[in-house]
Amino acid sequence: MRLTLFLTSAFIAAIALAQTPAEYRQSISQWRTQRETALKADNGWLTVAGLDWLKEGENRVGSNPDFEVPLPKPAPERFGVITVKKGQAGLKAWLGSQELKADTSGQPTVITVGRINFQVIEREGKLAVRVKDNDSAARRNFTGLKWYPADASWRVRARFVKFAKPKTIVFDTAVGVKEPMQSPGYVAFERGGNSYRLEPVEEDGELFFVMRDATSGNTTYAASRFLYAPLAKDGYVDLDFNKAENPPCVFSDYATCPLPPPQNRLTLAVTAGEMMYRH
Repeated sequence: MRLTLFLTSAFIAAIALAQTPAEYRQSISQWRTQRETALKADNGWLTVAGLDWLKEGENRVGSNPDFEVPLPKPAPERFGVITVKKGQAGLKAWLGSQELKADTSGQPTVITVGRINFQVIEREGKLAVRVKDNDSAARRNFTGLKWYPADASWRVRARFVKFAKPKTIVFDTAVGVKEPMQSPGYVAFERGGNSYRLEPVEEDGELFFVMRDATSGNTTYAASRFLYAPLAKDGYVDLDFNKAENPPCVFSDYATCPLPPPQNRLTLAVTAGEMMYRH
């Protein structure tokens, strides 16, 4: 789900708390520059140019638009055939004699065709091919990110309430499949005299929030924004809404973005973080 990899959130949060307002604004500016650089990089989300669901049996791959897995030109018209078979462990895919390990394996098989590459992803027991084109129109025509001004008042120290046992949150996604993830608890905070709460899931040693707020569909992306935070420490979580970011589906029609569950749809207007991207 994540677009970028930076310094650990815990380390960043510790630095932010010790900074002057000017230093804090500078650190946010640097973080945002890093995010945009990663987005524009080779194989970043701006390069995602296809998402094609595989059927059992043979799936033709190539630049022929009638194939099950069409590739952008200048890929060859017929590159190969992906064969999908069902076994005891579920669906498996092969390109010729080579097994294509899905993203859920942690080490997906990436096939490169010049400036184009593709890999198999697995969602809800189904397999799809995600295609990336490093010469994509979205990458060439990228206009840059837009943000609310950095505002230190949107750094919030939230109380963390741990669930008695992890709670499964089933996310609907932009492509119609569902993604179950585990939530360790919820965070509670106050703003303008009102109380709010959000339920994160844990991802790669951080808390990951999929949220919607009163700016959604106005100044920010209608479906959701993402926010990452360090794990709870001493019963609290440091949230920095200045780092709220757009999901990948803002930049590509081929992303499987999770949508916010009802409990993460705030009536609060979070006037901080990344604003709507204009193509």
